[in-house]
Amino acid sequence: MKHGKKYNESAKLVDRATLYDTAAALDLAVKTASAKFDETVEVHIRLGVDSRHADQQVRGAVVLPNGTGRSVRVAVFAKGPDADAAAAAGAEIVGAEDLVAKIQGEGFMDFDVCIAAPNMMGLVGRLGKVLGPRGLMPSPKAGTVTPDVAKAVTEAKAGKIEYRLDKTNIIHCPIGKASFGAEKLEENFNTLLDAVIKAKPAAAKGQYIRSCVLATTMGPGIRVNPNKVGTVATEA
Repeated sequence: MKHGKKYNESAKLVDRATLYDTAAALDLAVKTASAKFDETVEVHIRLGVDSRHADQQVRGAVVLPNGTGRSVRVAVFAKGPDADAAAAAGAEIVGAEDLVAKIQGEGFMDFDVCIAAPNMMGLVGRLGKVLGPRGLMPSPKAGTVTPDVAKAVTEAKAGKIEYRLDKTNIIHCPIGKASFGAEKLEENFNTLLDAVIKAKPAAAKGQYIRSCVLATTMGPGIRVNPNKVGTVATEA
């Protein structure tokens, strides 16, 4: 695969054989962000679990202390006082049957986060085939099905992210923008890693965090030492 001149220059800064400490890896990530826009810094964590088994799923949500650096549009399924509270908290889109109809009939998807009051899930369930593949289906585990919709909206706006395994047992998450600097990115990184480690399934055996790679939107991958991430032991 051919890469551009800027990528190749950035790649020269990274030793692919080295497992970097978190601080050094994030410092490199900031230095390799050479695009004209503010690149997102992403983390990719391979876990020692098997996502095919229900008792080895890893999924949850966490509020990053320094946010994600991007503004999010929030849609809330709610009625009455819940709808009023969601709107007051800053939700851009609030509705019930009308919102379901708009998504089903018009293909409306102009939002980044979807939240629902528990009494709306019978209605929202109709949208599973539309919202599910996009990772937008509200879920109690992610905190997006909740009686306190206002709090959920506030957290989403503050930088709450959801983490979940893909089919290859890897979690992919943004932890901020390159402009944050290494220190703020490290705070976000540690917050995410601690949450993932605490979510370790009882059925997981052996080394839990198998590998960890950081990269900016347009930059090369930077390998992080899996034995030195988070504040909780990664071994079984």
